[in-house]
Amino acid sequence: MTDEPIDPIDKAILKRAMKAFRKRLKITRLDDESRLGGGATSGGKTSGVVGIKPPNQYPQEVWDELVRQEFLVENDSFYELP
Repeated sequence: MTDEPIDPIDKAILKRAMKAFRKRLKITRLDDESRLGGGATSGGKTSGVVGIKPPNQYPQEVWDELVRQEFLVENDSFYELP
């Protein structure tokens, strides 16, 4: 067994992961706001979505690193913006 240092996560990967997270959060909020019952003539409703499960195209280590760097907050396996 060798003690190879773990490669630090590339900043470009973290940046792409945050972009994917923000996009997924935006789409989830828009989907929630467009549900029936918001009333188009009443001005609609605001979304109550604050946290989501992170996109699965990035490994868990990426999300852990973003939490460590305080770009995201983890709450019961859901992630949200601080």
